[in-house]
Amino acid sequence: MNEAWITSDAIVLGILMAILGLVFWTSSRDTPFWKKFYSFVPALLLCYFLPSLLTTFGIIDPDQSQLYYVASRFLLPTSLLLLTLSVDLPGIGKLGSKAIIMFLTGTVGIVLGGPLAIFLVGLVSPETVGGEGTDAVWRGLTTVAGSWIGGGANQAAMKEVFDVGDKVFSAMVAVDVIVANVWMAVLLWAAGRDKAIDAKTGADSSSITSLRERVAAYQASIAKMPKLDNTMVILAVGFGATALSHWLANGIAPWMGANFAWAAKFSLTSKFFWLIICATTFGVILSFTKARKLEGVGASRLGSVMIYVLVATIGMKMDLRAIFESPGIFVVGLVWMAFHAGLLILVAKLIKAPLFFVAVGSQANVGGAASAPIVAAAFHPSLAPVGVLLAVLGYVLGTYGAWLCGQLMRAVAGG
Repeated sequence: MNEAWITSDAIVLGILMAILGLVFWTSSRDTPFWKKFYSFVPALLLCYFLPSLLTTFGIIDPDQSQLYYVASRFLLPTSLLLLTLSVDLPGIGKLGSKAIIMFLTGTVGIVLGGPLAIFLVGLVSPETVGGEGTDAVWRGLTTVAGSWIGGGANQAAMKEVFDVGDKVFSAMVAVDVIVANVWMAVLLWAAGRDKAIDAKTGADSSSITSLRERVAAYQASIAKMPKLDNTMVILAVGFGATALSHWLANGIAPWMGANFAWAAKFSLTSKFFWLIICATTFGVILSFTKARKLEGVGASRLGSVMIYVLVATIGMKMDLRAIFESPGIFVVGLVWMAFHAGLLILVAKLIKAPLFFVAVGSQANVGGAASAPIVAAAFHPSLAPVGVLLAVLGYVLGTYGAWLCGQLMRAVAGG
């Protein structure tokens, strides 16, 4: 790859913010063209897709940028806290067992989809799923399983457990990012049509609607025009709690690794895992205090701003050119994801689960804590904590599920 045109993060950030501003400005217009356009293309989808074009056309190089790291480590935990600040825990509890069922269905879809994809693609193109030694394709795909069930820590664990070569691993990273983001784009598109889809499938979304209404009523009861001091207090609480979460994560993760040999299997030695846990926990604790009233002066609005910045940085990590460099591997990934999606849709139809549970159950596996709240918030900001809680469960199951998937892929590939 040639050197990118723009390598300064300051300039890249400015471009990303300009894209976000353009999308929100056009989506708020009352002109017939834009109203028609956004009736087909969700604004959130553009916030994710347009930045990917910067990478695809070589304008920026996401590997040289620290913006995603900053957004995921600083803005994400802060936004999770601000979105969780006014969480209605009793309301979330009333969502019922369907959320867990759909999450576990998503996990099963990843575990079984990997070996099935290898088998099907192998029937047509055996060389695509071949390879020898550490560069065997099935080995590389175990890291995709780790990422799609848990997250980055689980992906790294699979690389070591199955002795994955660096060459095949780099190709798998592209498969992971692009296929997962394509599926996320589909979910964001569907999120804008959730009522029509649920009505067509006969799904019972009354519990979700009730939660939305309760949150809206609470927000209306405490809403007031925010002043500068209100905004500064919100930022102080958000970033202060994030700083404390980093401090705790930096201490807890190494301590777990040094004192409990089994901790790594549950991602308990990952600093990012504990960062998300701590930030979410602080948000839940604050929801029982007077700090909950910060929602009335825009806590969730500022949290949503940070989420959208994260969306833009996620989008810029997607390089569509990679699809043409290793098309066969991407076919494996697409077949795999199609099985995951198909199983979710089938189970959702059987138990009449609403689209929200399909989307969040999937992203809690495939996207983890960085993407699950984004998709959940696309339905309503009050639902973001549901995505976070399920994503945490994904971290716990990630290593075991990916290991089982790896063994199945080894058997199918004859490794």
